[in-house]
Amino acid sequence: MNFISRAEGDTQVILVDAARIDASVAIRFKDQMREMTATAPGRVVLDMHKVDFVDSSGLGAIVAAVKQLDSHQKLDLSGLTPGVDKVFRLTRMDSIFAIHSDLDAALAPSEL
Repeated sequence: MNFISRAEGDTQVILVDAARIDASVAIRFKDQMREMTATAPGRVVLDMHKVDFVDSSGLGAIVAAVKQLDSHQKLDLSGLTPGVDKVFRLTRMDSIFAIHSDLDAALAPSEL
């Protein structure tokens, strides 16, 4: 499981550089996310535009990544491919996560 992490202002962007988040990488995904977000600012954006497939174990690992964040941290998702987006909507995880169409949308200033 490869990740590329960078700071964008007060947001940590983590690019998932893999085509799949499934049972074969779920534990490694969760462990690496814990390490990368341990000192993250309040907001983390998980850029998933390269991910074509997420199974239930992968979805569980993403949920676990949220649960291991501190109370002042938030995890948003961006760039879900159509198949991955469908998994999030069918499981109603789209009501748990803020999902942005792409990284630019995720990093755009919010209009309040």
